[in-house]
Amino acid sequence: MSTLVRFEAFSTLILLAVFAGSAISSAQAQDLAREKRMADEIVDAILDGDPVNLAANGHEFLSIYTETGSGKPKGTVVLIHGRGFHPDWPEVVGPLRVGLAESGWHTLSVQMPVLEKDAKYYDYVPLFPAVYPRLDATLAYVREQGSGPVVLLAHSCGVHMSMAYLEARQFKGIDAYIGVGMGATDYKQPMNRPFPLNRLKMPVLDVWGSDDYPAVHRLAPRRAANIAKTGVGMSKQVVVPEADHYFRDQDEALLEVVNGWLAEIF
Repeated sequence: MSTLVRFEAFSTLILLAVFAGSAISSAQAQDLAREKRMADEIVDAILDGDPVNLAANGHEFLSIYTETGSGKPKGTVVLIHGRGFHPDWPEVVGPLRVGLAESGWHTLSVQMPVLEKDAKYYDYVPLFPAVYPRLDATLAYVREQGSGPVVLLAHSCGVHMSMAYLEARQFKGIDAYIGVGMGATDYKQPMNRPFPLNRLKMPVLDVWGSDDYPAVHRLAPRRAANIAKTGVGMSKQVVVPEADHYFRDQDEALLEVVNGWLAEIF
């Protein structure tokens, strides 16, 4: 082997090691201290539902389980919050977890990995694999409760996380999917890969606000085309008037859309 070839091979190994080390450090960079602070702050303030500590890869993470008080449960909705938030965040996931429970669904809102407050979409992408064991544990817990169909509802960056999870797990384990504000990223940070909507063999509700982020609106026709490719009936796209990405002052309108769609398919 020539000196040049040996040098190029050695350089390639160095680069692979750097990339591998970067991926490992990124996966380990989730801010567990910040996650614990958020959990400590919200647990005592939970008025509806019960905190449930689930475990994945030796780490306990908070979830909030809210049983319906409306007779026989229709099923369970698992809620995934947006980037850097928590399972009782007052925008989208908090109101939905309570509102859906009042409408006959058990709900389980789950803490996703977080980074420092100013982290952007591209900072979170290497963290997606850390989501997989958490959602494995979440769905195992839901199945133990034995409460009918399971719906996965995700908001904002939670859509990116949950889509990556479903792709990694070959789209198994849930009966319907709801994405709120799908496709949101950060300025000059386009999605690293398209959502695998064309391979979801389940009904999909794609809902966003009329004042949502431009990327959410711009990518809507592509999402619709990919959803249609599955041939699964009952999928739908809905735009909520006067709603922004966080559905400020439009919680009831969002809940009405979600409830109406769930009533159609179950």
